[in-house]
Amino acid sequence: MDKVYVIKVQHQTFGVLMNEGFVNATQFKLFLKMVHGCIELKNDLDFFNGTDFLVHVPYKILKDCVIITNNQTVTAGQVAKSKIEALVTK
Repeated sequence: MDKVYVIKVQHQTFGVLMNEGFVNATQFKLFLKMVHGCIELKNDLDFFNGTDFLVHVPYKILKDCVIITNNQTVTAGQVAKSKIEALVTK
């Protein structure tokens, strides 16, 4: 059994802006710190993994979002690496 750490960013008008899962707890923690830093410093949330995953949420939208995290236990067959982690683990 493995854990998948999930972050969901939802806006009242635009709906779900991001719903991303991580299998690596350290990468999840770093991503959360980046999101928190963007909110605290009033910066846009920008991330690109270099291949296929791009996030750009302007601060004026990010500040109005509900951000929820959780973790789920899944079997080895259900584990699918997130687009963010895929680049790091290649």
